[in-house]
Amino acid sequence: MFAVLKTGGKQYKVQSGDMLRVEKLAADAGEKVQFNEVLMLGGDKPVVGAPFVAGAAVQAEVVDQIKGDKVIHFVKRRRKHGSKRTKGHRQQLTVLRVTDILEKGGDKSGVKAAMGAGSVAAVAVAAAEAKKPAKKAEPKAEAKKAEPKKAAPKKAAKAEADDLKQLSGVGPALEKKLHAAGVTTFAQIAAWAEAEIAEFDEKLSFKGRIEREGWVEQAKKLAKG
Repeated sequence: MFAVLKTGGKQYKVQSGDMLRVEKLAADAGEKVQFNEVLMLGGDKPVVGAPFVAGAAVQAEVVDQIKGDKVIHFVKRRRKHGSKRTKGHRQQLTVLRVTDILEKGGDKSGVKAAMGAGSVAAVAVAAAEAKKPAKKAEPKAEAKKAEPKKAAPKKAAKAEADDLKQLSGVGPALEKKLHAAGVTTFAQIAAWAEAEIAEFDEKLSFKGRIEREGWVEQAKKLAKG
């Protein structure tokens, strides 16, 4: 039996026991993760999803976090004073060993869902875990009675979104795309590394605009005010 799963904008055909290299996931070596975006199940009775097979999942164990081979990126702007730039890039990858292919019940397995390390969802989960306050020991019942009632604290005001149209080449349409992807502040863009830049470039079809327009450097300056 085999399955076709989707992760990092790519599709992979896998079987139980296969070793797989995918774009970096937010998981440590030895952890078990589950891919819920299964496009097809093969075997005696093939099942094709629309777009995904309901309840199907692929479970895998994280073996290691590595870097791929260096890729040289050369850019020459013939019409801009003959400027050119060369830089290297090594894609961060996660090595996995496929352990199980579930035809159904994947939504109830309880295994951690596989998420890209730079994805909006992974960043949100990490931020939520970091903000969780430590549990405090409950005071004794007598002490509770003696304490006067305190006024309920005011709700913290929601952080206002920045005007992303201040970035070069960003208009109302692109700003709307960024908001839909969870990007609302200059600080978020300023923190992007190469992996996040590549992910958002592919996800939002920016076609290299992030690097071309220098959004990260602009965002750093705008975030400082």
